Amino acid sequence: MKTIALFSGGLDSILAVKLIQKQNINVTGLTFTTPFFNDSKAREAAGQIQLPLIVQDITEEHLYMLKSPRYGYGKCMNPCIDCHTLMLKIAGEKMKEIGADFLITGEVLGQRPMSQTKQSLYLVAKNSGYADSILRPLSAQLLDPIKAEREGKLDRTQLLSISGRGRKEQMHLAQEFGIHHYPPPAGGCLLTDPEFSRRLRELMNNTNECQIRDYHLLKFGRHFRDASGSKIIVGRNKADNDALRNLTGDEDWTCIVAGYPGPYVLVPYGTSYALPFAAALSVRYSDAPNNIQVEVTCRNRRETTRLLCSSATPEECAHHMI
Repeated sequence: MKTIALFSGGLDSILAVKLIQKQNINVTGLTFTTPFFNDSKAREAAGQIQLPLIVQDITEEHLYMLKSPRYGYGKCMNPCIDCHTLMLKIAGEKMKEIGADFLITGEVLGQRPMSQTKQSLYLVAKNSGYADSILRPLSAQLLDPIKAEREGKLDRTQLLSISGRGRKEQMHLAQEFGIHHYPPPAGGCLLTDPEFSRRLRELMNNTNECQIRDYHLLKFGRHFRDASGSKIIVGRNKADNDALRNLTGDEDWTCIVAGYPGPYVLVPYGTSYALPFAAALSVRYSDAPNNIQVEVTCRNRRETTRLLCSSATPEECAHHMI
């Protein structure tokens, strides 16, 4: 027998895998990537427990769902119920593709007040199209048995009845399995981050056709929208500057202050109308004195222009900051 495990790399998903492996069932992990979450935690955890791991980019499907989730968003821009449904649907297709017998997840009944109630877990499973194949080993004894249990392929008595937001039972179980290193329970999804969600909502409201790069750009720097409607991104540190430089395209304008250390300023898809304010922001966040005019070099693939400008005022920054 073999199974596919939706594997985030968190403690619950690790324990779900170990419980099923304990029944001598072959487990393969499956994790997903989008601009909003990556596979780093899953890769590290899979290496720790020697779990074969499939990494699948689901950006296209995820973005389509994100624009209009059937069950709406959580506190931020996180459409958890729709997202989990999508993941289980794709996992179910992978299960059929490789001939696995069922799916497992690390979900715990009642751990999250909206997406892991009994009703939500049932709803997600039903809408995925694979309800009778989805096992939650940590809470299985509190849920209806799936097909593999009814057919005797799984020993239900070795599955657990954990519920609620506490982690004591999971931590005790981790010790039993010899698992001593695991990430904290905080999620790795940017859609649950208030600042990122605010930027994402603003982007979706102001851009008809977003490119995948546009979502990645939301992770870096300070973001502004000028009077012409152009987005301006100002690096906050070397890591931001490097990331923005790597994401710069041929049609973008960039601004660099001459003679003073300063940020990398990016105007994605921008026009020359955006340059005066972009240059003023460059001066504002550079080491140049605020009371003098400074030369700023602005360029894109086709042309270079130099502007002599003063720093943007705090009021201008506050007014245009996203």
